[in-house]
Order: sequence, then C-alpha cells, then structure tokens
Amino acid sequence: MPLHTNLFHIVLLSFFLTFGASDIYSQDISKKRKPITEIQPKKGSVTDSKAKTTVNDTVKKEKDSIKTDSIKPKKAFLEGKVKYKADKYAKIDQKRKLITLYDNAELYYQDIELKSGKIVMDYEKNEVYAGRIKDSTGKYTQYPNFKQGSNVVEPDSIRFNFKTKKALIWNSRTDQGEFNVKAAITKKENDSVYFLKGARFTTSTNKENPEYYFRTSKVKFIPGKKVITGLTNLVIADVPTPIALPFAFFPMNKETSVSGLILPSYNDSNTRGFSLQNGGYYFALSDHYDLTVLGDYYTNGSYGMRFESSYAKRYKFRGNINVRFENLINSERGYPDYSRQNIYNIQWSHSRDSKANPNSSFSASVNMGSSKYFRQSINQSNVGSSLNNTLSSSISYSKTFNIIPQARLSLSATHSQNTQTESINMTLPTLQFSLDRMYPFVGKDGVKKGFFKNINLQYNLNGRNYINTTDSLFFKPEMFKDAKIGFQHSIPLSTNFKLFKYFSATTSANYEEIWYTKTIRKSYDSDKSTVVDRTVNGFDAFRTYNFSASLGTTIYGTFNFGENKKIQAIRHVIRPSFSYAYTPSFEKYYDTYSSDASGKMDKKYTRFEGGIFGAPGLSNSNILGISVSNTFEAKVTDSDTTKTEPKKVMLLNNLNFSTSYNLDADGVTTLAWSPVRVSTGAQFFENKLNANLAATLDPYAIDNSGQRINKYNIENGGSLFRMTSANITLNYALSSKDKDNKKDKSKESQTTRNGGREDDLFGTATDLNDNRKSMFDGSEEEGEDTVSEFFRSKIPWDMTFAYSFTYSNNNRENKISGNSLMISANTDLTSKWKVGISTGYDFVQKGVTYTQLRFERDLASWRMSFNWTPFGTNANWNFFIGIKSGILSDIKWEKRNYPNR
Repeated sequence: MPLHTNLFHIVLLSFFLTFGASDIYSQDISKKRKPITEIQPKKGSVTDSKAKTTVNDTVKKEKDSIKTDSIKPKKAFLEGKVKYKADKYAKIDQKRKLITLYDNAELYYQDIELKSGKIVMDYEKNEVYAGRIKDSTGKYTQYPNFKQGSNVVEPDSIRFNFKTKKALIWNSRTDQGEFNVKAAITKKENDSVYFLKGARFTTSTNKENPEYYFRTSKVKFIPGKKVITGLTNLVIADVPTPIALPFAFFPMNKETSVSGLILPSYNDSNTRGFSLQNGGYYFALSDHYDLTVLGDYYTNGSYGMRFESSYAKRYKFRGNINVRFENLINSERGYPDYSRQNIYNIQWSHSRDSKANPNSSFSASVNMGSSKYFRQSINQSNVGSSLNNTLSSSISYSKTFNIIPQARLSLSATHSQNTQTESINMTLPTLQFSLDRMYPFVGKDGVKKGFFKNINLQYNLNGRNYINTTDSLFFKPEMFKDAKIGFQHSIPLSTNFKLFKYFSATTSANYEEIWYTKTIRKSYDSDKSTVVDRTVNGFDAFRTYNFSASLGTTIYGTFNFGENKKIQAIRHVIRPSFSYAYTPSFEKYYDTYSSDASGKMDKKYTRFEGGIFGAPGLSNSNILGISVSNTFEAKVTDSDTTKTEPKKVMLLNNLNFSTSYNLDADGVTTLAWSPVRVSTGAQFFENKLNANLAATLDPYAIDNSGQRINKYNIENGGSLFRMTSANITLNYALSSKDKDNKKDKSKESQTTRNGGREDDLFGTATDLNDNRKSMFDGSEEEGEDTVSEFFRSKIPWDMTFAYSFTYSNNNRENKISGNSLMISANTDLTSKWKVGISTGYDFVQKGVTYTQLRFERDLASWRMSFNWTPFGTNANWNFFIGIKSGILSDIKWEKRNYPNR
C-alpha cells in the first residue's frame, strides 16, 4: 500500500524507520576463514546457577549445615560460550580479563555477532569494543559490523555492555527501508530508548556523499511508542536550505502503511484564481483495504473532492474504487462569462481470483459520470481521455451448473454513454441462461460424423431491463419511467457435414420467442392533427423463425521459381464461401392505422415496434452472400547461410471481397446487389509497418439527388464499380532497442482506463494526483551514477508514425475527408536527460494537430520534468521537481498552467 504523510511527519518517520525495533539491522555473517576457538565458563571461577555458593571443579560437593547464606554469590563473568577468530592474532589476558582480536576479527557471544578489524572484549565488565584498523597505505578499513538478533549497525567504532544492554556508537550507518541513515553518535540507553546526535538520513544510494539529506541535531526514539526530534533541516549538495522544523513529535506505528496527511500543491488559474490542490489524508484502514481522501480549493469558490480506495484479499479478489466530484465556477458572479456546474466520475474495477471458485465469477469495470468530466476536470491532463466519445461499464456475475447438459447463468449490468450527445443506455440488469449444446442422434460411441449425428440444438434465454436517458435525468425518477423489459427465448438447431469431399457445409434453423411487458398502439389524434403512440402495459409476445446455410472450401496454389532463387515460391490460399439466409414475412403481427383525418387505414405498423429485441419483419428476407478471402505467402532463401530451410514471409495476410444479393429485390424500393466491400492488410520491415486498406465499391449508379437507382454504373457511362469510400491507415513503430523489448500491457493504466491511448501519439497523460511517473524505465537507479563517453555511447530512441487517409464519394463529391499524419518520438540526449515530442499535421484543415513537448532530468534521488502543450484549445504546461522515493513523495514543488476551458 502507498505511504502518505506530510513534510512535518516525514522527517520524524524517517528516524523511526532508521531505528525501528523489528528490523533495525540485517546482514548475514560472512563465510568462515579459520576454525573458531571456544571459551567455556570455568567452573572454578563462575557461579553455578543452581548452587548457593561458589564451587571448584576439583573439590567434591559437601552438605552445608547452613541452609541460607546471607551473602549473595557473585555472578559468572561469562554466561555462555564465546567463539572468536582473527587472521593476525587472538590474545587472552586472564589477569585483566581481556580478549583482543586483530585483523578480520570475529566474535560470537550469545545472540551477538561482531566483525571488525579489531575487537577487545572485557568479560569481567561484560563490555566489548570494536573499531577500524589502518592498512599499509594508512587508510581505514574493516569497519565494525555489529549484530544482535535482527539488529545490525555498521559504525566507525562501537562500545557495548552485554549486561546493561547499553551501547555507544560512533558514525553508525544503516539502511531502513528506502532510507540510508548516518549518525555521529548513537547512545542506546536500553532496549526501549535510543538517543542520537548529529544524525542525517536520505534516500540516496550514495551513503557517504549523498546529493541531499535531512540533518537533525538530536533525536530521542522509543521503539513502538514515539519519536521526538530537535531542529531538522533539509540539506542539498551540502548546502543547508531554509526548509527546517524546530522540533517534532511523532507517534510510532509498526505497520508497513500508516495514516497521514497529504500535502497540497499551490497553483493559480486565470479563470478560478489561486488554489491548493491534491491535499488530503491517507487512511491505512487495514492490510486489506485503504482510503485516500483528496481535495482542491480555488479562491473563486471552485472545489473538488476525490475518494480513492484499493482493496485485495489473497486468492479471493482485488479491486479499486475512485469517486470524483468537482464544483466548477468560472469567472465571477455578475460577469457575462460566469458559469457554475457540477461534474463527477465514478470508476470501479474488481476481479475475482479463479482459485476462489472455479464454477462462478464476478467482475466489474465501471467508468461513468458526467459527459463533460474529462474535458473540463481541473485534475485531468490527458487529451486522449478528453477526446473519448464513449464511457462504458459492465458488472457481471456468472455461475456454471455441472449437470447434463451443462447450464450457465449470468447476471450483468451494462452502461454506455455518449459524451457528445450526452445520451445514456443502460441495462439493469441483463439475465442470460443457456443449456449446453445437445446431440440427440449421437450413438453410444460418441462419434459426431455426418449430417444426422452432427445435428445439435441449444436453449438460450436473454432478459433485459433497458433504460435510455440523458445526463440531466441520470438516477432521477424520470430515468426509470420509460424503462423497457423484454425476454428473448431462442432454440438454434444446426448441423455441419462434408459435401463432395472438398466442401464444408453448414445448415441451421433458429426459433425465437420474444416477450414484452409494453407495446404500443398507433392512432390519429384529430385534436392534435397528428399520429400519436399510446403505450399499453401488459404481457405480449411474438414468435419468429429463420433458416440459413453456408458452403465453403479452401483452394491452394503454389508458384515455384526454383530453389536457387531469392524467392523460391509464392503460395496463394483462396477461401471462397457462399451463404444463404431466409426469414419469412410475419405480417400477422402487423395492424393498420389512419395517417390523416380521412379515416383511411393506409399505414401498417406492429405493436412490438421499438422493442429492445426488435420486431417481426413485414417482408421476406432472402439473401445470398458471397465472400472470398485470400492470403499470399512467400518462401525466400534465408540470409543466414547456416539455415537449411527457407524462410516464410507473409506478403498479404488478408485480401477480402464480400457482397450480397437480394433474391426478393423488386428493383424499386430495394436493389439486388449490395456494395462490394474490399479490405486488405500487410506488414513490412520485419512487421514494424502495419498497412491496412479498405474500400467500398457500388455497382449501381445514382441520380441527381444522390439516391441509388436500378441501373448499373457502367450502363450510365461510368466504370464497372463506383468507389463510394476508401480508407488507408499506416502505423510504423521503430526503436533502437531490441524488438523483444516491449511494454508490459498486463496492467491497465489509468490513462487507458479513462479512454486514452496506449501510445503517446496524443502525448503522455499527466496524473495530477501523482506527478512522480517517470519517462525513465528504472534502470538508471541501479548502482551509482556513471557518465559514459558521449560519442561512444548508444543513444536510445523510439519513434511512432500514424498516417490516415479517407476518401468519400457517396454523392459524387469526390472529396478527401481526412488526411493526417501523427508522429511521436522520444530519445535520450544524455544518460540523464530524456526528451519527447508528440505532434502531427492535418492536410485537410491545413494545421498542426495536438502537440506536446516533454523534458525530464534524472537527478539521482530526485526527478525533474516539464511538459508543454504550446498551442491549441488544450494549451498548458506543467513543471515538477521532487524526490523519487514514495515515502518522501510530499517533498516536491510543482507548478502548472491549465487550459482555458
């Protein structure tokens, strides 16, 4: 879970992390070099814990007539075994009760492990001293490494008392989570109290010479209870800054996530005045869920609130909820441009672990709210999201019943919202039930072969409560007034078989029964002089059926050019298919009404008109469909001479033609042939360039009003086909990195969740709640900073091109309706500087499209970035500098200029 706290608490929390009781120090013992010498406590000089007097191991025990001795016996100098070793020498002075070890010295006593250049143990006073030694050059080496239990410290020197547990440590160094801490003097009073003097802490990886650190004069630390500090000052490049706190008190918490304040950032806007943004509080409610409350306030009265919560339970489920509300005020009351509006957005994502229950599942993906939210929000800077025309949501639950035949049940709620028209379509809920496919004519052997044995049928039930509303009526009583409820029952019956060995045939029949709870009645209202629809509440139903069949085959053709040629062969695969569909007329469900005051019943309608599952057809549908798909593949000689087999290269992965013929066309209201749809696609330059082309070819001519007429275009003095539309798209991505180095798409980003693009053709999104997202991939944080030779280093870069061309000619306009080129590029000027640009040009509108410039500087423990959109309706800039570490995320400065919306 993330850790949020304010600057006041950040300084204090760092000291707690520095000397936390549970994981203050941790380091493994190095491998042994020499056998370890053991010293056993001597029975003649130590007190037996069970005896009341001192005994000698050479004298036999005798009964003492005095049961209780008034003089307390002396305790043993050593209460356990002492193991030690050293490379140069190990000296024992029994008179002074000293053990001296020199050069790669190691000492083990009870739960204490000590390694150092020099160790002196006074086993009479129960004290140990350890320090560095000088090498031949006079440089100090072999710094002490003191470990007691899980506590580890690496000072210049240390003095420790085994009995009182007191310690005095000089220049201690230790790692505590993301912090590196160094203190001039550390005094351990007991297991409960620590005192530090001249302490500093930082998240820099360079412990001895950090680029920044926090320095404090003195600290009192009580594990598990509290931390009290004196004057604390931020130092950058060894230069003290004005950022300081005179003193602080912080209650200690051992949890990995703790509640705390989130510091706001200061900004100003031309339309709303000065502001404090993204300030709030983080609640670490439990190990399974949390809550973040954020708010914004502007001096003109605008404000915003956001509630963000993440939750998870291992092997069960995980998800997150975001609720956002903003009250936006533009200008000042009394001015002509004054406006006020409320916008909101709700996002919920939930996924259930498949291990929880393999026979049921529950998932949610919700993105709903005001249609104008992503265009007008004061906390969104993402053009891809603002251009998104659709918000959609889905919540579903499904369960599988392991019976014969297997049954499936699902309940779902869906939402689709057009942000341009502000119309909303919802199903609350959708019920689906189905029985698995059944084969009534399969024998006991279970073989499904032939026409009869492949006959199968299913049962499907689909029920919906459909609501159509608008933004202004959302979740108001009027929203449910015109809800439509319907049920669709369907029983498909189908079979497939081989025909003449090379053809695959499929035939099917489908029966449907539709239930509605509302129908309509049309009549002429003489008072209003118009036709009115009257809603009739009550159950009604209609039944339909249809037939279909398809026939297809695959034709292979190979053109051989010779094994000694660069192109050895080209393979052409053709897949033609023919389909036929017939739906009879259901005129019995149609009635007549009068369209004027004459009373003549001259118009037909069905009372099921406008139903959510459609209405029965009035006329026959007798359609013959034709489609042909083609693929072209080449065998080429591999440039790798060690390969014995030729390489396969896809020339065209698809070239499709499709059309249909209406067998019941009358040539007046309906024409026989539908336009021919042509589409193709190919990949070039090692699959880096994707090219797609689609066109619509109409065989019929049009009249002066642009309507299709029953006359072929070639008979009207034109070509065989009239191209009514065409579209070409090209996408080309290239990079200096390996082609296998692709972005991880397993996790959905907030940008794509809001409706933006995965690439940065529309620029990178700026998350104003957390501006620490970096253009760097993280590799620069591994190890110390290194500067490579500029002219010998490889400069990483990547580029993305997208070109779109659209031609329209439905009414002889012969018009290029779309022609645009978009480019995105990112590169490293140096190992610590990244720059990027996203731009484009619209050749129809003759103007530059959305343009964004990106700059970022890696400052080791800090990060600086600047994003600038120089012109357009989304013109803005954003500057940020702050510490990378999440634990110090509030130590930052950011400034931004919003678009004038």
